[in-house]
Amino acid sequence: MGFVVLVLLCALTGLVLGDSKPKTCSELRQFYSSKGFSLNGAPQTEISGEHLGVCSQGYTCCTSGMEENLLNLSRREFETHVKESGRTLQASLNVQLKSFDAYFLELFNRSEASLQTSIQTGFGPLFSQNAKVFQDLYSELRGYYRGSNVNLEEVLNEFWARLLERLFKALNVQYIIGEEYLECVAKQSETLKPFGDTPRELKTKITRTVIAARTFAQSLGVSGEAVRRVSQVNMSTECVRAIMKMTYCPHCSGMAFAKPCSNYCKNVMKGCLANQADLDSEWRNLADTMLEVVDKLSRPYSVDSVVLSLPKRIAEAILYMQDNLNTFNNKVFQACGSPAQSSKSEDQIKRGRNAAEEVSGTPGAQLEKLLSDVSRMLRDIMQYWVHLPRKLCVDRDSGPSETDKCWNGMNVASYLPEVMGDGLASQINNPEVEIDITKPDMAVRNQIMQLRIMINRLTYAINGNDVDFQDTSDDISGSGSGMCAGDHCSRDTRLSAPNTDKPNVYSYPSEKKKVVTGRSSQNLPCVSLYLLSLVTVLLRR
Repeated sequence: MGFVVLVLLCALTGLVLGDSKPKTCSELRQFYSSKGFSLNGAPQTEISGEHLGVCSQGYTCCTSGMEENLLNLSRREFETHVKESGRTLQASLNVQLKSFDAYFLELFNRSEASLQTSIQTGFGPLFSQNAKVFQDLYSELRGYYRGSNVNLEEVLNEFWARLLERLFKALNVQYIIGEEYLECVAKQSETLKPFGDTPRELKTKITRTVIAARTFAQSLGVSGEAVRRVSQVNMSTECVRAIMKMTYCPHCSGMAFAKPCSNYCKNVMKGCLANQADLDSEWRNLADTMLEVVDKLSRPYSVDSVVLSLPKRIAEAILYMQDNLNTFNNKVFQACGSPAQSSKSEDQIKRGRNAAEEVSGTPGAQLEKLLSDVSRMLRDIMQYWVHLPRKLCVDRDSGPSETDKCWNGMNVASYLPEVMGDGLASQINNPEVEIDITKPDMAVRNQIMQLRIMINRLTYAINGNDVDFQDTSDDISGSGSGMCAGDHCSRDTRLSAPNTDKPNVYSYPSEKKKVVTGRSSQNLPCVSLYLLSLVTVLLRR
């Protein structure tokens, strides 16, 4: 009987010893090789894992060198995924920018072609004598839209002033009119209104429209550049370790079949992308403000109707001056004196006619589609930064249906910790990624500041106000909207992201009022000397 028991015990011992035989690492070796790594040093069977620094130190198929390789691979893959997601968004923004840019510049081309045709047809000699004045106007408007640092209202004032000079001489060839006399005529124009109310009405519509269009194009460029910069993730060591633990430690532990638990993946991604998520508030505010500008551009007196109505309004102004020339001349002669007679006989130019087509106040189908596409995109990307962690988990986590059969960072089981909130401050208790919430990523903070500035500028533009666009070496020079190319700009005036100072609103002084700056600073030395003298006298007493 004892012999039988002994035999059974030996058999059971053999079975136990047979079960404890080290497991093969063939699956891990195949996976590791597929990632491009050499199998030199890779174990054939499981080994003790005391040497591991990230993964579990139980039996494993990974050496410390393999763990280091997979750690670096985790960094590269995660950075690539974030960049690719950013590139997709940036590409969408660039497509909308190029479409809007091309449409708006084409509006200028159509408007200028219409002006040439209508003025030449309706006024003949008056057009040929003043063609450069009209060409210069459109050139300045294009330059402004592309980013040239000019005062838009001054451009329009200069156009009407030059047109008045040319027309006054052309319609009064029987008089000798010199430069001094024309200066006197120009001074009377504000009260005499030789072109009626057209200059004032056009100034309001054109400035509001072109300022809104330029700032909107600027915002698309700044948004795309912010995405590019923020998507260049600066991964911390703790983040790399968390990604590695979630992604490749299951392979080292012989559990390659297990996908990360959904909430586990979200906590890892929220920790790694905490700084990026802090863009959310300003990003949504920027999108909301851009939608307001879109609404402005599509309302009655929309962007296309304003630009395309320029030829008709200019023709109306010229006709107004022709019809009221005698009245205007009489008042000018009273104020400036009667000019001397020339040897040329009076050759009255025949009254012209307005050959420009009427433009309706509703946006065309092309503009409606363009603005509709932009609006849809802006609404789709509004929560991009807070949805990014979840987006990156979609293809890698187990999903909600396998909450108890997923990798939780240690083994295959359920994941108990709650999901953290969005942003850096919410990661203070993140169980997966250790983060110092007192040290935000300054590159991301800089982009948050750029978005705030752009929101400010868009808000000004909605109200019809321009701001001083300045190029700075630290900002997004050369990679914003890209609308200033070749010889289109008089200087390096690309629509780059503005500096971090508070925008300067153009006050648009009239031609009669010159703005004087620095007056108070000029008085400071005198005040300082006076105070110094007073203190000296008191001390002597």
